[in-house]
Amino acid sequence: MLDSQKWRRLNGQKISQPILNAVEQTIKSEHAQGHKLKVCIGTDSQTYHDQIEFATVIVFLREKKGGFMFINNSRILNSMSLKERMITEVAKSVEVAYSLCDLLDRYHVELEVHADINTDPGFQSNTALKEAMGYILSMGFVFKAKPDAFASSSCADKVI
Repeated sequence: MLDSQKWRRLNGQKISQPILNAVEQTIKSEHAQGHKLKVCIGTDSQTYHDQIEFATVIVFLREKKGGFMFINNSRILNSMSLKERMITEVAKSVEVAYSLCDLLDRYHVELEVHADINTDPGFQSNTALKEAMGYILSMGFVFKAKPDAFASSSCADKVI
């Protein structure tokens, strides 16, 4: 399923090879340049009338040297509750993380999964916090929520 998704870079350049190959090639290239990497995966969404637009990002962080991302946009013609939408965002991120985790382990690249869910109970998205955290942690991934979830709340948010 993941290979059928259309990924691109921030400049709009399409990633024509399977995402697993593109990530591996990127890791090899970055390591050859002496960069230590961390990967953060996150998804954000926006509702527009009868559809929901999702953006999932794979953020590559170079230790003390900035970063870059791969982007996937998708759309669902459906309406759902806020909580269901938050869990769908997490599911999209977990799917990508799961498909990449063996590769990242092989190259000793840290992985975090970011959820665009507020830890402050005063925000509506907080209703999905426990389920999202449980889902991500039960898969064995490092979990980050707002305000520390920049991959979903800043990076993915900008490319919806």
